[in-house]
Amino acid sequence: MSTVSKVSVATKRLLLGRPFRSDRLGHTLLPKRIALPVFASDAMSSVAYAPQEIFLVLSVAGLSAMTMAPWVAVAVAVVMIVVVASYRQNVHAYPSGGGDYEVATVNLGPNAGLTVGSALLVDYILTVAVSISSAAENIGSAIPFVEHHKVLFCVAAILLLAAVNLRGIKESGAVLAIPTYAFIIGVIAMLAWGFVEIFVLGDDVRAETADFDIRAENDHLVGIAFVFLIARAFSSGCAALTGVEAISNGVPAFRKPKSRNAATTLLMLGTFSIVLLLGIVLLAEKIGAKYVVDPAADLIGAPDGYQQKAMIAQLAHAVFDSFPIGFYFVAVATALILMLAANTAFNGFPVLGSVLAQDRYLPRQLHTRGDRLAFSNGILFLALAAIIFVVAFDAQVTKLIQLYIVGVFVSFTLSQTGMVRHWTRHLRTETDPRARRRMMQSRVINSIGLVMTATVLVVVLITKFSAGAWIAILAMVAIFVLMKAIHHHYATVQRELEREDVDLVLPSRTHSVVLVSTLHLATKRALQYARATRPDVLEAITVNVDDRDTRKLVSQWEDSDITVPLKVIASPYREITRPVIDYVRRVRRESPRDVITVFIPEYVVGHWWEQILHNQSALRLKTRLLFEPGVMVTSVPWQLTSSDRLKNRDLMYAAPGDTRRALGGEPEQR
Repeated sequence: MSTVSKVSVATKRLLLGRPFRSDRLGHTLLPKRIALPVFASDAMSSVAYAPQEIFLVLSVAGLSAMTMAPWVAVAVAVVMIVVVASYRQNVHAYPSGGGDYEVATVNLGPNAGLTVGSALLVDYILTVAVSISSAAENIGSAIPFVEHHKVLFCVAAILLLAAVNLRGIKESGAVLAIPTYAFIIGVIAMLAWGFVEIFVLGDDVRAETADFDIRAENDHLVGIAFVFLIARAFSSGCAALTGVEAISNGVPAFRKPKSRNAATTLLMLGTFSIVLLLGIVLLAEKIGAKYVVDPAADLIGAPDGYQQKAMIAQLAHAVFDSFPIGFYFVAVATALILMLAANTAFNGFPVLGSVLAQDRYLPRQLHTRGDRLAFSNGILFLALAAIIFVVAFDAQVTKLIQLYIVGVFVSFTLSQTGMVRHWTRHLRTETDPRARRRMMQSRVINSIGLVMTATVLVVVLITKFSAGAWIAILAMVAIFVLMKAIHHHYATVQRELEREDVDLVLPSRTHSVVLVSTLHLATKRALQYARATRPDVLEAITVNVDDRDTRKLVSQWEDSDITVPLKVIASPYREITRPVIDYVRRVRRESPRDVITVFIPEYVVGHWWEQILHNQSALRLKTRLLFEPGVMVTSVPWQLTSSDRLKNRDLMYAAPGDTRRALGGEPEQR
């Protein structure tokens, strides 16, 4: 094994660990305590930036509008309660892991399912981009280097997270459990102590921005304009709902009983998210915390060069003013969970991609598990797409969040519509009174969820479309069209392969052709193998691109004991591919029922640089011959001495380019 190969294999094993056998898939299933950080880290972490976005939007109208923040948070919490209750019905009804895609496809048709699939794929990508960018913003407030190199930090973090997930879902869950639970405990402790100080001890807890005033862009908004502002703040706050659907997509990853464990985890997610969201917004309003777009221009009274801290950092600094360890604990836990929150997408996206690939809407490679039984190709694709968004939007959360949550509420709405139809269909045939009561109760819950999510979707589209949501919608449409095209291709191929009107009668004769450039061992082996196949006609051909070389070859051929006739094909323009193709076509025209087999001698080399020393005529010929009807192409390998060192190499680690193809001629002659 070459040094480069050894290093690449060792690096892969170091990053990913040893491969798992397929029969170990059951060992990767998750208990609830690990499933919560794996599938709920996104929803948990969104409370670190969703309240901040609410205050950011309301700051446009000045201090008076900030008093509406708790009411906006309550509205978001109500939506979350309804959505969580609705999805608990989903995981029981559809535990196979298709989630919203399966619900919409089964009950509303393939187009509705594809709409959900494309919306979720886009939203998962944006989940990674927003979460990592928000982490960079929080860490940057404490570490100037990160603030000045946010894009670089985000790209590195995404690659690191992808590597963690490539090691397998269970191991990534173990890594995520500590920061997720640390964040929950730290924020709950901060809220509890903050409220005790305010309401029990009567302390005057003030945020560092409490004494600043806001230079409002529109401080006299009334009527429809003010309602629109509140609606926009509400739509930004609804980012807290992202990640709820990931559990319904990831039911197969839970331990048995899968549906019950998934429903319990979903309830835990909703409870923690609502408590943290309402607590942060209420505490921020009580201590006078502010968050604006441009602190230098919008904060009146702020000192020169003031660097605005993230909302949750302001709260922790105020509450733990006399206990710095508490502040640093919350700050570190928040930064970690924001950086790792994208793990929800790294688990949801590959599973959904696998389901779509199984239904032939995405390339089949996305359905294949990697060494560690994770959907490696889906993980890599998600990482690449998220990096593109981060770079394109300069890792700015305020810009990325405008594209966010459109997709998830499209899937919410179609999923709830599908669930209502699901229960209605089953009620037509169900006769057991107890079962009917349960179904009717579930239908009511999903109906309320439909009304609520459809309303939020309309609000999001109205308030965010011109601000950037159109980009997300355009991406969904593009993915939808692409998946339809892929499915059409697979269906067309299947129809072709299943046709019964194709004549599969054995050919009347076989006509074998051996391509020759030089008379040496590789050519002789190709001739021997071709003769062993016992063809009806066997001949050798060479293309005359150099008169001297051709005369030498013909002379050697006549002096040898080879009985196979050699034909010389003229090539006035020194081409090789075109004369061979023309010759094969001529033979086919003369004997349409014959099958032509073209034997091509091939070098097997041991070094990548040997490719440069041998031409690629054979590769071009093979590519063209594959399109010729009635023509078979056979490679006859000849192992050069340099390939001996790789003969015992494990095939699973073969590097691209180990086998290089040539006609068997000398360098630069053919």
